Order: sequence, then structure tokens, then C-alpha cells
Amino acid sequence: MEYGMQGQVALVTGAARDVGRQIALGLAAEGATVAVNYNSSPKEAEAVVAEIVARGGKARAYGANVVDRAAVQAMVDQVAKDFGRLDILVNNAGLVLRQRFTDTTQQDWDAQIGVGLFGVLNTCHAALPYMEKNKFGRIISLAGDSARVGESGLAVTAAARGGVLAFTKSIAKEFGRFNVTANAVTLGLIATAHTDPVWLETNREKIVRQYPLRRIGESEDVAPMVLFLASKQASWITGQVVSVNGGFAMV
Repeated sequence: MEYGMQGQVALVTGAARDVGRQIALGLAAEGATVAVNYNSSPKEAEAVVAEIVARGGKARAYGANVVDRAAVQAMVDQVAKDFGRLDILVNNAGLVLRQRFTDTTQQDWDAQIGVGLFGVLNTCHAALPYMEKNKFGRIISLAGDSARVGESGLAVTAAARGGVLAFTKSIAKEFGRFNVTANAVTLGLIATAHTDPVWLETNREKIVRQYPLRRIGESEDVAPMVLFLASKQASWITGQVVSVNGGFAMV
């Protein structure tokens, strides 16, 4: 173990697949007990739990839509009740709809901002009182690099993500006195189960040219940074936006 998170409890939203799954596995490997959140993938979430347990770790699956404030509050309260504390919150759940802005509808806005921004507000609102009481906490929120540099076709998603970055810096200032850190990790394109395979293969050559490292990201590329920011080694890092993006944007 590199970071040693024994005795700590982590909640990872959207942890049933892809990036969230890798983060959950990584936290468990470091000794943390992991609450594996899912919305519509209970079998996949239980598979993540089973994998963690098979490796000697501790984990439990919790179903909740991050848009539902009451459901999120109930989930966080249950995690704290089950394990006695909540130390680490990883906001990984997201929703991306690639559309020209003038083709979007109010429903599109509500869906993307609901998951991308309000989902983060909901989880933090529920988790922060526990962290404040314990005088310790680590919050890491994932977003796309469109939050920093913008991206054609992702205007609404970028708006939600940009709100997450501003919110992250604000709670870093507000809760730092309680030994709670808050940071954001922004990502380039990550190949996941949600990526449209036809779109990806059609545009792969053009996409890869935008990355100095000349490849699209994988879920395994993200987890190490999240683990570091959740660790004691990052105890003097807060309010920061760290890009894991293959060099896509260097602002």
C-alpha cells in the first residue's frame, strides 16, 4: 500500500463502472472501506463490491440517484451509520450529452445540470457535516476539461462542470479550518462503456491528434490522481483543479 487509508471510509458516486470502478478498487487497495454508489447498475455495483471483498477489502453497494437530494442524504446517513464515519467523497457520477447548443431543450439542460452540478451539491451538503464533526475530510470532484477551456457541442455540460470548479474552490475556503480539503480533477476524453463506439472510431484519428500523448485516456489513468488527493500526502493541497488529460489543454 502506498497511501495507507486503513480505517477510513470512502463514498464514490457512479462507482459501478469505468472510472468510478477503478477509483473504488484503488481506494479499497489502500485500505479504505468503500461505499459503492450506483443509480441504475446494481449488478455491476455488486460485482465491484465482490471484487473488493475477494481481495480482502471492505465494501458495500448503495443505490441512489445523485439528483435526488433526499435519496442522497439517506445514502450518506446510512453509510455513516454502517461504518461509523465518512472521510472521503469522490464525486464521479456524470452525464454528457453532445449536442449543438441551439438543438438542446430545457429537459437536456435539467438532466445535465442536475447530475453534473446539483449532484455534487447534494453529496457535499450531506457529507460535509460528518467531515466537519470529525475534523477531517477529502472531497474530490471529477469533471471534464470542457469546464476549463470550453468545447463545441458540450456547452451545457461545460456549464455544469464549470459550476463544480467554482463550488470546489468555495468549499475549500469554507471548510479548510476543519481539515477538509476539496479539489477537482478534470479529464480529457476517457474511453468508457458510455462512449459511442461508432462516433469514437469515426473520429479517432482526428481526436488523437489533439492529444500530445497521441492516445485517448483509459479509466486506469484517472484513479492514481484521485487516490493521491484523497491521501495524507495531499493534506496541504486544496481548492485546486488538476487536469488528467493527456495534454489536451495546457491552461
